[in-house]
Amino acid sequence: MATAEQLQQKYTYTDYAQWPENERWELIDGVPYAMTAPQRLHQDIVSELCRQVGNYLQGKPCKFYVAPFDVRLPRKDEADAKVETVVQPDLSVICDQSKLDKQGCRGAPDWIIEVLSPSTALKDMNTKRSLYQQHGVQEYWIIHPEDRWILVYTLDEQGHYGQPGVFGMDEPTTVQRFPDLNIDWSFMKII
Repeated sequence: MATAEQLQQKYTYTDYAQWPENERWELIDGVPYAMTAPQRLHQDIVSELCRQVGNYLQGKPCKFYVAPFDVRLPRKDEADAKVETVVQPDLSVICDQSKLDKQGCRGAPDWIIEVLSPSTALKDMNTKRSLYQQHGVQEYWIIHPEDRWILVYTLDEQGHYGQPGVFGMDEPTTVQRFPDLNIDWSFMKII
């Protein structure tokens, strides 16, 4: 059982990098969150999104990455050793190649997609939404696989997410960051 002192301890990327490789964690403002294995429907959706987004990005300067892939979100210009936030979004699209290094991504991706799981839904909808807004993620999608809807947050000119767009999966969803990319949800009818 953890002591009160251990529960109040803040961790950094240095600590995170030393945790066992067979365990998945995220670190948000120094607080560790264990990640559980996703359900099959979650993985079916992520796999299909990878196919569609990957096909679209072929020959373009942006790259996409699927979890586990570390996205370090520094508060300012602190060294990695002091970074207190490392997340593993289900899908990240990064267009600024200078943010990519051998550890993953340092700085905000352009587009992040999280597919809700029962164990992470509140964190994805509240904590991460606020975190991604604060760090300047231009577009943030939250997908509810069971109820088959998508929340789409986009940054406004003041750097805030306003009211999200709410979309069903009965027709394609246009990506705001890439207006000529429409995610086709017809695969959901067969899974």
